[in-house]
Amino acid sequence: MKYIKKEQPPQTFTHWKAQENEDWKPHWDNFRGKEKFAVHNTLLKEQGYICCYCGRRISSKTSHIEHLKPRTNYPNLALEYGNLLASCQGESEEPPPIPVHCGHKKKDWYDKQLMVSPLDNNCADFFRFTEAGEILPKNDPDKQAAITTIERLGLNIDKLKKMRKKAIEAILDVIEKEEIEALIKGFETPDLEGKYEEFSGALIYILGGNR
Repeated sequence: MKYIKKEQPPQTFTHWKAQENEDWKPHWDNFRGKEKFAVHNTLLKEQGYICCYCGRRISSKTSHIEHLKPRTNYPNLALEYGNLLASCQGESEEPPPIPVHCGHKKKDWYDKQLMVSPLDNNCADFFRFTEAGEILPKNDPDKQAAITTIERLGLNIDKLKKMRKKAIEAILDVIEKEEIEALIKGFETPDLEGKYEEFSGALIYILGGNR
């Protein structure tokens, strides 16, 4: 999991919400068109085009707008930009493809004490990775939150483990010791298109940059 620094929402979204009056109120059910498109694209750019939870590469077609605090339980936050993220598995994929993971698997779950949030700047410190592609809790007093988050979001399903393993092997097969520091810095920084490397968090950990 990689920390997401929230930026300002797109102006089109802010302007749309500001049109609220006695006869019309902004609501998730009427949130569509250019306003929703702008928010989705802004979230993708904000995250470097990787899923807020698992870190795989995403696009507007392969992701959906995710509510950190679910709108069913926190309706007042349904259109709060600070509560919105981009999660993998597309919005139009109903039901979501099996195996379900990340935002679609999380559904209406949220527990402040037991969920590691990508909006916490120390979120990466809760997890460790293996060369086999596993994501595991670190052995510290807060490991129950990591255990619960991994389970609730399906972050250790075979599909994601295989994808992480493939990404890790691709690096370990060609890496030279003197390149490690440069690679870590590269994975910590988005490329010229504003995109992070897929599973960059796992790669940084394996290379020794987050131990």
